[in-house]
Amino acid sequence: MEVQTSNIEDQNTKSTGQKSKKIYPWRAIASFLLVLFTMPLGHAIMILMEKFMDPTAVHYAGFTMGFVGLVMVIIGVFVKGDTRQTLWGLIGGLLFWTGWVEFLFLYYARRYGVPPEIENGQVVTKPEYLIMPASFGMWMMVMTMYIFSTKNGCDFITWIQKKCFGRRKQQIAFQPMTRHTSIVTFMELNMMLWALYLLLMFCYDKNFLGDHHPVTYLIGVSCLVGSLFMFKRQLFLASWGANIRMAIATVIIFWTPVEILGRINFFHEFWVEPEKYTFLMVCILIAFIFLLLYFWFKASKRRKFKSQSVG
Repeated sequence: MEVQTSNIEDQNTKSTGQKSKKIYPWRAIASFLLVLFTMPLGHAIMILMEKFMDPTAVHYAGFTMGFVGLVMVIIGVFVKGDTRQTLWGLIGGLLFWTGWVEFLFLYYARRYGVPPEIENGQVVTKPEYLIMPASFGMWMMVMTMYIFSTKNGCDFITWIQKKCFGRRKQQIAFQPMTRHTSIVTFMELNMMLWALYLLLMFCYDKNFLGDHHPVTYLIGVSCLVGSLFMFKRQLFLASWGANIRMAIATVIIFWTPVEILGRINFFHEFWVEPEKYTFLMVCILIAFIFLLLYFWFKASKRRKFKSQSVG
């Protein structure tokens, strides 16, 4: 959603969100992989906790996880540097989503005995995801605030504002909200995860489409193609922080066809059985930690260099 960047961090970018004519393949690839690795790792963490912890411990751990994520996002507001603020928002947002969204849906699904969706004797949709579509109204409430009250760097929201308001766009959304990069990253991650989960649940629901419906396949193909164009845009973002924020949107859109293909058993989702694929999951975890430390080091090095230059 948010692809803005700070001109303090990168002198090649004259204004917030502006793209360079030069391409930065390593920055785009590294940012994409950093966010991509969070997808299987997030699934694996939830599954391992459910398998090896008793239900009460799972709910306490999930609530703690969400609280820690929120604290990390708030800390990110006060740290220096666009890239580091983005990383705080990303990690904090992931913990928040897992702990206070997914695990809370899990808690209430278990508490009120919501049954899973079963096909051919196998669970195809867990109870927590079956009740998630009930949050559509709340998602629309937040989106209404963004569309009518904010001028931001989200191409999708900007497109809606132009199509709905036309010349009155500046009258409706004439100024941005107070901008904290950590909060921007946090909201982008959670709003996009929320939106794509709602889309997938709508596609899988046989009362609407179904997982083998042609429209579901079309949505998957559209998201795959769209993610390629989004990645192309990433290539021109000179700032590390902006690249990571753009990668969040790119990866979540890219992950939609991955989820659809896994749903129809086109390939085996190894991350749903992390205990059976320990070596592979450990490799992904190591690669994720390496990239995270790499980004943090690059941000610290750049800030140290700027401090010396000023001095």
